[in-house]
Amino acid sequence: MLTSKVAKRYAQGLLNFTQDSGSTNSIFGEMGDVVKTISNSRELQNFFNSPIIEQKKKASVAGEIFKGFSPVTQNLIQLVIKHGREGQLQNIAQEFINKVEDMNGVQRITLTSATQLSGENINNILKSTNLVNHDNKFDVKSIINPEILGGYILRVGDQQVDASVRTKLNKLKKEFQLN
Repeated sequence: MLTSKVAKRYAQGLLNFTQDSGSTNSIFGEMGDVVKTISNSRELQNFFNSPIIEQKKKASVAGEIFKGFSPVTQNLIQLVIKHGREGQLQNIAQEFINKVEDMNGVQRITLTSATQLSGENINNILKSTNLVNHDNKFDVKSIINPEILGGYILRVGDQQVDASVRTKLNKLKKEFQLN
């Protein structure tokens, strides 16, 4: 998923502020909650993206939804809304999480398979590749996509291993077409 420049800039500003104030870890948890809250509510996404609803109403509702959060997080949310970027709030929070994880050396791994894989299978796949640095922490996101038919697609950072049946069949199809 591509992240907008806006999200990167707000996230970097928040990261700089939290590093100076020593509150990075607590804000990290709250940003995770912001991402979950927004991603789990289609109504909230539509509310923030609506051009019809005025800014004061959005700020008021956001203040109520996130009232249990620290003043830093509340101020960020209000600032984002004030500047008309409320549609980017989830992306800003996710980008902050990504920046903190990068800073702490956490690798983000995406493993796509046709069916749900067991923990043992996931570990075997991760051990079979040299893309994963086993000395560092890593966060594995598992995606199920029946269209790949079988096998897996492993993505670590900007590198990818495509061991899916669909890709292998497509390669065979191209070879037959050439011959």
